[in-house]
Amino acid sequence: MRAYEGPPSPTVDPEVPAISTPAAIAVLVTYTLIYVLPFYISPTTRPSATLSRDAPSVIRGRIRSVTVSCIICSIISFVVLLDVGDSDNALTNSLEALHRLGYIPVGLVEAVRCLVLTATLFLGPLFEAGIVEGRWRGWIRLRGLDTVTTGWIGWRNIVAGPITEEILFRSASVPLLLLSQTSNTTIIFLTPVIFGLAHVHHFYEFRIAYPHTPIIGAILRSLLQFAYTTLFGGYVTFLFLRTGSLLSVVLVHAFCNWMGFPRFWGRVSAGETVPTSDLGDTKRIENHDPPRPNEQLSTIWTVLYYVLLIVGAASWWNSLWTLTESDSALTIF
Repeated sequence: MRAYEGPPSPTVDPEVPAISTPAAIAVLVTYTLIYVLPFYISPTTRPSATLSRDAPSVIRGRIRSVTVSCIICSIISFVVLLDVGDSDNALTNSLEALHRLGYIPVGLVEAVRCLVLTATLFLGPLFEAGIVEGRWRGWIRLRGLDTVTTGWIGWRNIVAGPITEEILFRSASVPLLLLSQTSNTTIIFLTPVIFGLAHVHHFYEFRIAYPHTPIIGAILRSLLQFAYTTLFGGYVTFLFLRTGSLLSVVLVHAFCNWMGFPRFWGRVSAGETVPTSDLGDTKRIENHDPPRPNEQLSTIWTVLYYVLLIVGAASWWNSLWTLTESDSALTIF
């Protein structure tokens, strides 16, 4: 499969792109509206003071809505990519379009490597959840998996959310920006902003659910969520460009939703609730709390946690390029 080589060199006569960057951005914004607006059109998916976004009926309705939105946007992008294909053979152009959308090759090896890379960022949280809170036994036995497969909140956060968001914001959107010869840096930092803005509507839902919460607190919460989702969006966009694998970014997204927002402050002790991200409104799926530790053990755990957090960040940085290298890359860095 052919990778994009990015914008032409200033010394080379530039080739007219198939689509302009402003047009590609306009399409991306339109895709976002197609994804979000239906939530508020139907009374079955619109939250209210008496109907939470976590209600099973709302979750089911929204999953149906975003599934249709993803199908529509993916078809549009596929047709555009098919139309600009280089070959006279329709099958060749179709396969190339599917590659640019991240569907082929599937990228199993790339997915594993991206998961390992991402897990290094969570060495501290994995230590806290697995060792301090004693959940490693449950992980080995896949305990809590039934919560994901049978509970609507878990299904939304770990399955439906990652799949539909990555299809829309990576698979259907990034190839159009590549067609416009937008630079890799711009793609990595631009698409996540729109991805982050797509989550701002949670501010409205939060105000409905918690009307007595001070407005400043609600705004700060939304700003934190916007910053985190934008940062995460940049990371998975980079992974998508480097691997050309939709599966990779879906699994990384699901893993990050499962882990939640890492701790950056406070002492580590068993049975404590760790702050989570609203990226997927994730909570720990299971909670088998061991006995409370003594102060000395808690201090040791806390030191180990923050050491692992730093070591994990350093390892992630050192492995960022090697673990994301792939022959199926969508562009050349």
